[in-house]
Amino acid sequence: MHEIVTLQLGHRANYLATHFWNAQESYFDYGATSEPSTIDHDIHFRAGQGPKGEDTYTPRTLIYDLKGGFGGLRKWGGLYDQGDVDDTANNLWWERDGNVVKQQDAPITQSAYQKALDEGLENPPKLNSQTVRYWSDFTRVFYHPRSIVRINDYELRSTIVPFEKWDSGEELFSKLDKDHDLLDRDIRPWAEECDQLQAIQIFASADDAWGGFASKYIESLRDEYGKTSIWFWGLEEQAGQGQRAKQLIRIVNNAQSLQSISSMASMYIPLAVPAYLPPYIGLDQSSQWHVSGLLSMALESMTLPSRQKPGDAIRGLLGAMEAALNANGNQRIAQLQCSVVDASERHLGTAENPQATNDQRIPGGSNMQNLEYEDEPEKAKSNLDMSFSTGEPSHTALSLRQWEKSNHVFGKVESLRGVPWIGHQMDDDVTKSRKRRRLALLPPMESFPDGIIKSGSPARNIAIHATLSTTTQISKRTKGLANIVSRTVGVSEREALSNGLGEIAEAYEEGWDSGSDEGSSD
Repeated sequence: MHEIVTLQLGHRANYLATHFWNAQESYFDYGATSEPSTIDHDIHFRAGQGPKGEDTYTPRTLIYDLKGGFGGLRKWGGLYDQGDVDDTANNLWWERDGNVVKQQDAPITQSAYQKALDEGLENPPKLNSQTVRYWSDFTRVFYHPRSIVRINDYELRSTIVPFEKWDSGEELFSKLDKDHDLLDRDIRPWAEECDQLQAIQIFASADDAWGGFASKYIESLRDEYGKTSIWFWGLEEQAGQGQRAKQLIRIVNNAQSLQSISSMASMYIPLAVPAYLPPYIGLDQSSQWHVSGLLSMALESMTLPSRQKPGDAIRGLLGAMEAALNANGNQRIAQLQCSVVDASERHLGTAENPQATNDQRIPGGSNMQNLEYEDEPEKAKSNLDMSFSTGEPSHTALSLRQWEKSNHVFGKVESLRGVPWIGHQMDDDVTKSRKRRRLALLPPMESFPDGIIKSGSPARNIAIHATLSTTTQISKRTKGLANIVSRTVGVSEREALSNGLGEIAEAYEEGWDSGSDEGSSD
């Protein structure tokens, strides 16, 4: 069946994952008149039974968050409980004079949106950046009880004992694993339910303590599931945000995550708000709901082929994507890029009756000549206008095209949603068999911030062109991190970390001479 098990590590990761699960829920067929979905829901969801014998269908996921991070989420994910709200994250127990004393914080109330969903209202109140306080405020799916993993050792947003340094995450995992054997308690029940486990995908912030936690987790996963694909999506704050001391901590955390996790994961994809945002994007960068929504559009579109129904010609398992990206065997860090097009605004037409467009961001526009080289990825210079890798200078769409020409591409996978290929019919073998797939439009979702795409509206499907690629830009970014680390990290860690980053950078230079299209190795 090629199932995928998901790990969500931390509050920011849970915002991103909530958008992901809401997108999967939008593909469900709820009525007899609905068109059959092309999505194989069993890849990410599992069938089960509730406490009264009713059928359930819940995500194959584990959700880790700190004390107070689950917001108003019900005790057992909402589907299995008896209407009680979880108060375990708001309770503190200690012993005094031989007696157990309980201190209870005020419970976090459900959002109006969640209450409306529980009551079955057809028109729940519209969400905005002020009403979304926690990721659970906008979730549209029910979770299995064993998906919820609350960690009470740290408190969300604590300024007294912040969960921000990489070493703190390593220490927390080691402590919990010693007490509970996390793989045996949390992972194994999900993995043993799978007929044929395709991959484990992990969402985590790479620039705080969750990076250290994820590193130790992946080390254990790799020991137990040696040949299984492990995809790590590492969230990073946009460069230059916050106080300088905090920025340095995040940079060092990023360097440690990159050096450690990329050596164990099958693919490592950094995720951050682009340094340059095109004019059609309206983003509230103070809202995690907004930021994670933008990131989720690209991530969900890029991985969509991995959950197509069996026999679908556009199905592409994560392992096949790895093979295309990791061309030389040691290139496991990829960068994510995308462009968003409102199909109803752009009048794109169909594959059978295409209409030419001058939009530089989509195939069939004036940059069509740059998209002809499926078998020669280094020549495929698609003009996408958002890059989700950090460390890149601010630029306009024009300078981004110049930036692409200065970087060699080792491997590339593309995913196109609702974008027609000029000159190709849908039954053409080229359209189906290469590492470039045309997929359904992104459906409208009421839980998604509609203001992100200025030209769109909540009722419209969205066309997206997304790519993952391994390029020489990764070497440049890694060298930049190594340079900062050499000046900020203590002597005891500096040499190992700098050497590790240097080895990563070399893997994205081998056989490539910037002055030659052919490439050469010394």
